[in-house]
Amino acid sequence: MKAMKFAFFKGCKIPYYLEQYETSTRAVLKPFGVRLVDLEFNCCGYPNRDIHFESFVFSAARNLAIAEKKRLDILTPCKCCYGTLKYAQHFLKENEHLRGDINKELAREGLAWRGKIAVKHILTVLCDDIGLPAIYASIRSPLGNLSIAPHYGCHALRPSDIVHFDDPLAPSIFEDLISATGAKPVEWPRRLDCCGNPLWVKNRGISLSLMRAKITDAAESGADCLCTACTYCQIQFDAIQNAEMSEDSRITPMPSVLYTQLLGLSMGLPERVLGMKRNHIQCDKMPRA
Repeated sequence: MKAMKFAFFKGCKIPYYLEQYETSTRAVLKPFGVRLVDLEFNCCGYPNRDIHFESFVFSAARNLAIAEKKRLDILTPCKCCYGTLKYAQHFLKENEHLRGDINKELAREGLAWRGKIAVKHILTVLCDDIGLPAIYASIRSPLGNLSIAPHYGCHALRPSDIVHFDDPLAPSIFEDLISATGAKPVEWPRRLDCCGNPLWVKNRGISLSLMRAKITDAAESGADCLCTACTYCQIQFDAIQNAEMSEDSRITPMPSVLYTQLLGLSMGLPERVLGMKRNHIQCDKMPRA
């Protein structure tokens, strides 16, 4: 397999709140010859998107320009960062005036956005760049006893004409990748619903209601645990669910695992490398290594 190299965009949350996402991502990509390069990135810009449009685009554009200067495509494990960077690319391509203003500011640092690099999510790199045949060939400990509810998240699917991730109404990439581990992806009605995390700061009641509905639906559909591939979704289903369980009797615990952790276990990688013990809610059916 041809060696690949990407600029690794972790975003702001992973280093502080979800270190296991970084370690498990690095661990599963290394056997496939994927090299992740750390650059001096800033925030993707998402927090400013509804506050100050130009600041949001500039934050994203600066990251894109930094990677472009190194001639590296960007790989991110976070679907929120993925969606934000894809949005910025779209706006910069479509709006000549905006592009001029942003590049004027970037020029102060010797940077420029020219649209010469791609932004990719970890799932698309695994499925499209590495390929399912190579994933299947890497499996050493198939997870045949696990039923998994894949949670897609919002930012990678919509709007499809900008993010170009998968069919927004009938995506299949997550199920295909889960099947490769030997686990069974379950069908569940709420698989495309929001996890509730974007509302956590503004309206915790609605945020928790959305989370409870998804957890209940996954359990009723026969899932042993949820599987995420987004920083915010994993924080919602793991850390926030764990914190709220003691106060809300309506929440029946439902473990959530990152896809990179699931894949790593099926590849026979050690738990410590994958950061399994950092997850707040453990899945009893998950194999131990």
